[in-house]
Parts: sequence; structure tokens; C-alpha cells
Amino acid sequence: MILVTGGQGEFAGLISKHATSIVIKPRRTALDIREWYMVKQYFEIYDFDYVIHAAALARPMIQHEEDPGASIETNIIGTANIARACLMFNKKLIYISTDYVYEGTSGNYNEYDPVKPFMNYGWSKLGGECAVQMVPDSLILRMALCSRNFTHQKAIFDTDKSCIYMGDAAKITLKLLDQKGIINVGGPTRSLYDFYRVDNPDIGYISRLDVKGTVIPRDSSMDTTKLKELLNDTDV
Repeated sequence: MILVTGGQGEFAGLISKHATSIVIKPRRTALDIREWYMVKQYFEIYDFDYVIHAAALARPMIQHEEDPGASIETNIIGTANIARACLMFNKKLIYISTDYVYEGTSGNYNEYDPVKPFMNYGWSKLGGECAVQMVPDSLILRMALCSRNFTHQKAIFDTDKSCIYMGDAAKITLKLLDQKGIINVGGPTRSLYDFYRVDNPDIGYISRLDVKGTVIPRDSSMDTTKLKELLNDTDV
């Protein structure tokens, strides 16, 4: 059985869709990761083998700059609560992190490269990674997640990423449940514009320098060699 935090999110729904085992994905009213007593109580009541920790404060990115306290509370303290519970109850922890923990300047980052986030969201996810690293039976997946439900009329043409749709990332996550350490998860390096125009050829483009309220990196692409070797898949 798999517990997925952030149960009402798109990623949790896709994990549930593709999993072959039972998946429980509680609402925040049942499992608020910010509240230790709720986390501990949930782990005491329910029996599961894996915890995919996908709950996070994410988009819009500007909220992490305007209210860093909320970012700390959810992405750092909340993740620490989940990590503590996994230690206490001997659960395997899989943490969904981000490519934004890397500096975002030179690109092609591998799992052993230094990390230096360029924005508060990245710092908050790196803070979560610190807690997860203290759980011996844990896996950190640094992902460049993109939703198929892209609602913007324009995509950024001058930033390179290793974008991957959430559905594909969910399938990969389920294949990696028994791995440990850190693994980059993403697709081929390309701009957001080139990524999205595959399915939407009419999409417009915008420069990262024209995006207001947040910092967009020049190149946060990742080296996914380790992932390809584990999956024996050269197309990742």
C-alpha cells in the first residue's frame, strides 16, 4: 500500500491512476503535514509500506517571495514532520523535489553537483531534502514537472529545462519505489516553449526576462543518465 501526501493534487491522482497496488491519498483535513500530531496519528492508524511525499506549496512561484513563512511551514516543516514519522514508523520515504534546487545557470546538472537555489521555492524544497536525507530508507526525486493542463497562452523560449509531464513522472516514480539516494527525473533538454508546442503548435512565446514577480533560470536542465541506466531507457 502507498500513501501519497498532497492527495488532492494532480500528481497524487496520477500515481493512483497508474499504481498496481492500493493508494491512499488523504485530503488536508485528514492529514495536514504542517501539524505533527495529525501526521503521527495518521501513521498510527493506517498501514502502508511507502510514502510518496508530494504535498507542497508550489505555484505560483511569487507566493514564496511574498510569504516565505508559508513556504517554510509547508515545504520545510511539513516535510520534516513526514520524515520524522517515516523514521518513527519505519516507512520508505520518496520525496518529490525539484530541479530548482540547482543554480540554474549552466545546466546539465547531475545528482552530485552542488545545489544553490536561485529562488525561495527552491530553498524550501532543498530544506525538505535536508530532512529526508536523515531517513536511511529514502529516495529524493528531483523533477522538472509540467502539467498537461497548461493554461497560459505563451511559454518561455529562453530557459532550458528537462521538462516531463506529470503522468510520465508518476509512472517513473512507481518504478523507482525501492531505490535510494537522489535521482534526477526529466526529459530531453529544451525550452518550455519547445516542450509545450509539441502538443500545442499555436502557443505563443515570451522571454524569461519579461516574466514579472519571480526569477526564471537560464538553464536548470538535468543530466538524467542515472535514471536512464536504472530504467534501461535511452528515451528519458
